Amino acid sequence: MHTSPVRHPVAQQPGWPDTEALGTVRHRLATSLPLVMPRESDLLKRRLAAVADGRALLLQGGDCAETFRTSLPVLEARLDTLARMAAALSGPTALPVVVLARMAGQYAKPRSSAFEERGGITLPSYRGESVNGQEFTEVARTPDPHRMLRAHEAASATLNLTRALVGGSPTTTAAYVPEELFVSHEALLLDYETPLTRIDPYSRRPYAGSGHLLWAGERTRDPDGAHIAYLAGIRNPVAVKIGPTAEPDELLALIKRLDPDQEPGRLTFVVRMGAAAVRENLPPLVEKVAASGARVGWVTDPMHGNTYTAPSGHKTRGFDAVLDEITGFFEVHHTLGSHPGGIHLEMTGEDVTECVGGLAGIRHEDLPARYESACDPRLNREQSLELAHLVGEIAARRRAPSWR
Repeated sequence: MHTSPVRHPVAQQPGWPDTEALGTVRHRLATSLPLVMPRESDLLKRRLAAVADGRALLLQGGDCAETFRTSLPVLEARLDTLARMAAALSGPTALPVVVLARMAGQYAKPRSSAFEERGGITLPSYRGESVNGQEFTEVARTPDPHRMLRAHEAASATLNLTRALVGGSPTTTAAYVPEELFVSHEALLLDYETPLTRIDPYSRRPYAGSGHLLWAGERTRDPDGAHIAYLAGIRNPVAVKIGPTAEPDELLALIKRLDPDQEPGRLTFVVRMGAAAVRENLPPLVEKVAASGARVGWVTDPMHGNTYTAPSGHKTRGFDAVLDEITGFFEVHHTLGSHPGGIHLEMTGEDVTECVGGLAGIRHEDLPARYESACDPRLNREQSLELAHLVGEIAARRRAPSWR
């Protein structure tokens, strides 16, 4: 079992009030079955090597924050939408698409503030269902480590259903499902990830048992921090979110920590800069990494840098801004002759009203109708499919000669 990187500074962890309960939960997780197997993660690594080399595209998508209440119809709609999006990307580019769902583990969220104030009352911020509840009460907002056991159970159930559907279940109502699907989430709660790490009996190397790919977020990407130390110690493919303040030397430090052996498919950088910043801030990062000889994957997350608050008070994102950041991402890579590897989206297969714009014509005043996200706004089914078709056209049009 992997040990916790306690000698490194740890960010974004909940203040568990009951340390005895935490120890019990960690023990139960450590003695539970892993959710994924090392050979599955190794297969994904080979697929991501093709993405980094320009021989495939990555489609990564799913909920901002999962809940424990995912139903079969919701899961079928998500898989159907992802499969249709993959086809829309593959058709114009003639490239295979690797489908990587934000699913079966995305139960924890980083927060800009540890506390939230309403009406003169201050309580801990909602950090995802692995930690506490959304209701603004002292009982719900108190971090409870037992929720990590519920997260493991929910992830297991989700994966069981997913494998049945991807394997061609005759009872599914989804018109399409991906032929091959992997799952990913942010490696945020080290008290969850560390106990679920296992030593592969064949290679004798440690693998995360909670998902095929794990990533460090913008708030936890410190090369000397505990999250990067954890990712450095597992053999799964890993990713790091890269925001607008990132410096080229920071990326080189991350490469040194996470991919010192230059293993194909090991490391992906997920760029989340905002439409207004990507064309200016991304080129020096790509150039410095390319000059180092590192072969990382580059993916765009056009969601997080384009969030704002609507007049109704709902957080939202504009379809046009999301598309513009993707366009800028492809423009930069096309100009530099590098490989724009794909897209990372917060999306759903349901007809929610959380992001504005697109052919769906969702307006600010429409947001309250079906705003169902547990945290940040997601593209709905129609917006997701529309975006995939547009990105497929952009990718085909801007495909650099060096990676044909």
